[in-house]
Amino acid sequence: MTQSNTALTALFAPTGTLRAAINVGNPILARLDEAGAAVGVSVDLAQAFAAELGVSVALQVFKSAGESVAAVTDGRADFGFFAIDPVRGEQLAFTEPYVLIEGCYLVRDDSPLQHNDEVDQPGVTVVVGKGSAYDLYLTRELNAATITRAATSPSVVDTFVAQAAEVAAGVRQQLEFDAKRFPGLRLLPGRFMQIRQAMGLPRSYGEDAAEQLRRFVERAKASGFVAAALERHGIVGATVAD
Repeated sequence: MTQSNTALTALFAPTGTLRAAINVGNPILARLDEAGAAVGVSVDLAQAFAAELGVSVALQVFKSAGESVAAVTDGRADFGFFAIDPVRGEQLAFTEPYVLIEGCYLVRDDSPLQHNDEVDQPGVTVVVGKGSAYDLYLTRELNAATITRAATSPSVVDTFVAQAAEVAAGVRQQLEFDAKRFPGLRLLPGRFMQIRQAMGLPRSYGEDAAEQLRRFVERAKASGFVAAALERHGIVGATVAD
């Protein structure tokens, strides 16, 4: 390893091991397999980045985006996989996105709501995953509707059903999966936001580290690595970012 590589590795892995925060609350990014191990696009990227640096990787697995963000901002992990958001950007330096996914609304079949722009009105309760990208976004954008926060993104629809709320908000693929578990639910057409998934690290690691991570993501997209990972893990509905 060259001196320059040694210095770069020290920036990313001050403990000697590259610690990656993995959020299994977003099935587009990662999930737990039958053995309880984290697998998915973000896991593949973490392992590839560690191999490029020539260090071992330790996966720190979390059930929600909020927990994953906290681990990186608190210094318990060296980087993670997050939706780009200005609130998170106060503490984290992001790459350009590697994957684009859609944030959508789910309602009951008999709901009077037919379009996304009808959701923000008095008397409407929207259930979101606490600390998720769409929680942060809708907290800024919704003025009349009430927001209720489920503990994790995968528990949004269960909370929506249990509390008889009007709307569930989340990643399209998760909502489509949950709609099959509960009869009488439908997605509103289109999307209320586009979620730009990126890699991120603490701003305290410095611009040299941030730039190296950005270059890694661009290489992973250009080489077809991200597209191949999406296909390998059977991810449908997400697209590789330009």
